[in-house]
Amino acid sequence: MTAVTPTRDSARYRIEPTVMQALRSPRLLTREVLAGLVVALALIPEAIAFSIIAGVDPRVGLFSSFIMAVAIAFLGGRPAMITAATGAIALVIAPVAREYGMDYFIATVLLGGLVQIVLALLGVAKLMRFIPRSVMVGFVNALAILIFTSQFPQLIDVPWLVYPLVAVGLLVMYLMPRITKVIPAPLVAIVLLTAAVVVFAWNVPNVGDQGELPHSLPELFIPNVPLTFETLQIIAPYALAMAVVGLLESLMTAKLVDDITDTHSRKTREALGQGAANILSGAFGGMGGCAMIGQTMINVKASGARTRISTFLAGVFLLVLVLALGDVVAIIPMAALVAVMILVSIATFDWHSIRWGTLKRMPKSETAVMLITVIATVWTHNLAIGVILGVIAAMIMFARRVAHFVSVTRTVNAYTATAHYAVNGELFFASSNDLTTQFEYADDPHTVVIDMSHSHVWDASTVAALDAIVTKYENHGKTVTIEGLNDTAAAFHGRLTGNLGSGH
Repeated sequence: MTAVTPTRDSARYRIEPTVMQALRSPRLLTREVLAGLVVALALIPEAIAFSIIAGVDPRVGLFSSFIMAVAIAFLGGRPAMITAATGAIALVIAPVAREYGMDYFIATVLLGGLVQIVLALLGVAKLMRFIPRSVMVGFVNALAILIFTSQFPQLIDVPWLVYPLVAVGLLVMYLMPRITKVIPAPLVAIVLLTAAVVVFAWNVPNVGDQGELPHSLPELFIPNVPLTFETLQIIAPYALAMAVVGLLESLMTAKLVDDITDTHSRKTREALGQGAANILSGAFGGMGGCAMIGQTMINVKASGARTRISTFLAGVFLLVLVLALGDVVAIIPMAALVAVMILVSIATFDWHSIRWGTLKRMPKSETAVMLITVIATVWTHNLAIGVILGVIAAMIMFARRVAHFVSVTRTVNAYTATAHYAVNGELFFASSNDLTTQFEYADDPHTVVIDMSHSHVWDASTVAALDAIVTKYENHGKTVTIEGLNDTAAAFHGRLTGNLGSGH
């Protein structure tokens, strides 16, 4: 009997410790449980704040966060990543709640989840390979800035006691890992600051000030909207925007966690899981969401979680905290959670990317792409816009750089009355447009040979340029031979040449 060895693919995506390994290890399980608790505490004010942005009851965001965190723990492709109600999704679908009401809002969430599943089946996750490193660095830095600036409302027009509380919280989280890593530093900071506020009866903003916490479980919600084309016209644009923004933020976050943990996650499964989680969220009256970079960094970086247990328990603890321990949660000072998020923003930012030594060595185009991504994301508060503009900028700069690598060398053999042109480089729309200007049509002898041995034909623009060159020589009564094309380029050229219109 032969032993069954794991396939290369399954080995590539095996992330350790696994759930079973964590369940068997008291140390690992304790770490996962405490990480889930810290994330749940950080989720509560965020979910309430995002509900306000979306223009819905705070319970909608809290229930959505619970459902999505629990669902993605089973359905997602990236262990330890946190999915819940987010500001990016809230901003995209807020106009629906404001203009059409709650039923249309929930219908949009359901359709958005369905669109995500369709996009996942179409292979949209595979497009992640086209996002350059400079865009990824810009995405991370922009997120760090947004996480930091999103704490400003809790630091402006507040009692002076808030500032020393935040400072003490940061100090505790800085020193705690040096003493022990068994208990997550953010949890220690939250407990100590809450205890101090209660003992000394300090009057500072707390979680209870952010909005009313729910007192009952979420219920099945079927939106009362007419199933007509008019309804689809209303919700479809918002659902599509929600699907794209949610997938982009989730897949970028998954890639970031992959880099931090040196592991590989299944991006297509993650995209499918995000869609299914949004449908479940909408079915129970939730606002939908996607991966949360801040809470994910708390879970993975600050707390050291690595399995789906922490994600699942973050959702469970969230529900237990707001339903059973709502009065206790309400007294947690916002200063403690602000300190946690500031630490997360500091840890998230790629400080190496802005060091003078790095900037001197890095090509200016790479730095420019990173800055464009950061500025666009921070300016619009929309991660999708920032990343898309960054990718477009990277494509343009790459095309400009590669276009300069094409050269044409001319030699003339007087004995055979032949002009020989050697073309070197990658030929595509950006580089082939100038190709026609590099030949001496009137001065060349009767026979012309264009040697393509050291170049590649990538698109129809290049074939059209070669046709134009041949036509110009024919107009001068000269014969042109194109040689040296590899099999793929020859087949491509043969299929298109003469079928692209006039060569003039």
